[in-house]
Amino acid sequence: MAKRYDLIVFDWDGTVMDSTAVIAGSIQAACRDLDLPVPSDEAARHVIGMGLNEALRHAVPDAPESVYEPLVARYRQHFLAQDGTIALYGDARETIVELHGQGYWLAVATGKNRNGLNRALQSSGLAEYFHATRTADQTFSKPHPAMLLEIMDELGIMPERVLMVGDTTHDLQMARNASVDALGMTHGAHPAEQLRELQPLALLDDFAGLRAWFKQYA
Repeated sequence: MAKRYDLIVFDWDGTVMDSTAVIAGSIQAACRDLDLPVPSDEAARHVIGMGLNEALRHAVPDAPESVYEPLVARYRQHFLAQDGTIALYGDARETIVELHGQGYWLAVATGKNRNGLNRALQSSGLAEYFHATRTADQTFSKPHPAMLLEIMDELGIMPERVLMVGDTTHDLQMARNASVDALGMTHGAHPAEQLRELQPLALLDDFAGLRAWFKQYA
């Protein structure tokens, strides 16, 4: 049976790696360090997926411009202190290895910076399975379509043959902006009701559900 897609693009944080709580907590801790208003859990989770500078500006919109550089530094200190302990979601590795073995092109489009993604790919042992990657310090932040457009151009694949898998509205809006199909993962940063508003092909609770979806529909 012919495959419906040639390229599967994954978000990383909150989609492949169970890092939502660590990211949100690091944003809040960095704000406390600098005596800034501390965003709620919902507000801190909402900015996950954007590039770090943009995310912090959205999380703490009323802070003076001069505070964002030290805020980035404090965030990184808190995040890196926990980075090595963050696990992949259950079945994430098995799903990626299986899709790679079935002949799909795989890619990552993430709000991480390049160093952060490289570190995560190496520590997880998944680097060899991805054919292309884009990070927020290389191009425009989500939901701008640039990450997907650049990946498609690099690999020579048309939008109708691409599927985006992400856990945030930023991922799904990026896919829509790039004319690419998308699946929403509900185990990450944004609640299912927000993801549903962007009309993904399906909402899936975990990687077991994603694998089942591929077997039935892709």
